[in-house]
Amino acid sequence: MAEEQPRPFWPFPRSRHPFSFLENVGDDWDLQEFANLNGLTVSEDDQHVIVEAAIPGIRPEEIDMTYDKGILWIKAEKKEETEDKKKKFYRKAHSSFSYRIAVPGEIDEAKQPNAVCKNGILQVTFSKTHKGSSKKIPIKEG
Repeated sequence: MAEEQPRPFWPFPRSRHPFSFLENVGDDWDLQEFANLNGLTVSEDDQHVIVEAAIPGIRPEEIDMTYDKGILWIKAEKKEETEDKKKKFYRKAHSSFSYRIAVPGEIDEAKQPNAVCKNGILQVTFSKTHKGSSKKIPIKEG
């Protein structure tokens, strides 16, 4: 193997590239740990598409949800202030999130989606369109 020639004015003498140390970053990460971080699940059957979103600690009236042109937006913002003058305690917390997802399948736009919030899980159920089966049209000689 040939020795690497010194490069004049190259501030990284033993490396070919200043960021070469980043090539192996993440090789030992277990991606399964990150699989469910977003808290969003989409499933479907023959008649429905179901979107479930994890929204712990958020009340239904704090959620802003819209559906337009195949896109479901779920947004929430929570502000909390706690003060106890006897204990000289003050706490202020703010959290927000936003989910945006393209709902798969052919959704029946005429039917209102059904949304239920229970135990920190928001479940939105969309009805699919029912396509009629195709019919063969006989052709008569005229």
